[in-house]
Amino acid sequence: MKTVLLESLGISEEKLLALEAPLLAKGMNFVSYPRTNDKDILKEELKDADIAIVANMPLPDDVIRVCPSLRYIDVAFTGVDHIGLDAAKQQNIVVSNASGYSNEAVAELAIGAVLEHYRYLPQVEANYRQGKSKENYVGSEIQGKTVGIIGLGKIGMRSAELFHAFGATILANKKHFSEVPSWITLTNLDEVLQKSDIVILHCPLNDETRGLIDAAKLSMMKPTSMLLNLARGPIVNAMDLAQALEKGTIGMAMSDVFDTEPPLTKDEPLLNAPHMIVTPHIGFMTKEAMESRAQIVFENLKYYLDGKPVNRVI
Repeated sequence: MKTVLLESLGISEEKLLALEAPLLAKGMNFVSYPRTNDKDILKEELKDADIAIVANMPLPDDVIRVCPSLRYIDVAFTGVDHIGLDAAKQQNIVVSNASGYSNEAVAELAIGAVLEHYRYLPQVEANYRQGKSKENYVGSEIQGKTVGIIGLGKIGMRSAELFHAFGATILANKKHFSEVPSWITLTNLDEVLQKSDIVILHCPLNDETRGLIDAAKLSMMKPTSMLLNLARGPIVNAMDLAQALEKGTIGMAMSDVFDTEPPLTKDEPLLNAPHMIVTPHIGFMTKEAMESRAQIVFENLKYYLDGKPVNRVI
C-alpha cells in the first residue's frame, strides 16, 4: 500500500521517520513530495497512491477524480474546504481531518492580537526606538470587556476559556444547541455583534457562513469594537470590512485568513485598510501544534488501516 505525503507536516525528519516506522514495518510505502499547486504534477504524484496526506494545500475535485487507487485522504488540518469532497464522495474515498491539534495555538493568537491592539504595542515600541516615550498611548484591559465568539467548537471554546480567565464577559453564537458553562451566554448573531467589544470568528466555511460578515453586519457593531477573523477568509466580505475601517464603523480588525492563501496580491483590500492587523495564516503554526498534528495524522492513518476510521469528515 502506498501513502503519498503531498507537503511537509512541519516536523523534523527524525520525528517523521519515527511516526512512519511502525507502518513501514507492516509493509507501508511512504513517498514524500514538495508542495505544489500544479494539478498535472499532483495527478502524477497520486496516480497509483492508495492514501494521500495533505495539510492546507488545495486538492481539488478534478485531481481526485483521476486517482483510481485513492481510498483515503488524511488531512493534516482542521478545515477541509480546500479538499474536493464531492469527488471524494463519488469515489467512496474516506476523508479525515486533524481536528483539535491547533486549539491552543489559534486561541492564544486571538489573545495576542487583542493585547497588541489594546496596549498599542507596535506604536509604543516604534516610538521608544525613536527616542520618544509613551506619547499618551493609554491602553485598555480585557477584563470587563464583552467578547463575542461566533462558532463555539473546540477552538471557539478554548478562546472562550482564555478570555473568561482574563475577566471578560462571554457571548457566543453556535449553529447547534448544546450545554455550555454557565459563564457563557448563547445568543443570536445580531446580539453578539451589537453587544461585544471583541468579536472573534471561529466558525467553519460553508454555504451558510460564506459572506456572513458584510456591511450590514459590521454596521451593527460598536464603533470601538474589534473584529478578529481566525476562521476562513471568505466568511468576511473583505471590501466591506476595509470600508468599515475607513469610515470608523468599527475600531479595529485582525485577520489571519483571506480569500486566498498567502502571499497576497498588493490590491488585497485588507492590506491597505487602516487599523488592521494582518498575519499570513499563522494561527496553527506553533511547534507544539505541528507535533500534535503529525501525531493525529498518523493515528488517523492507523485507525483507517484497522478498518475503524476516526475524525471522519466523509
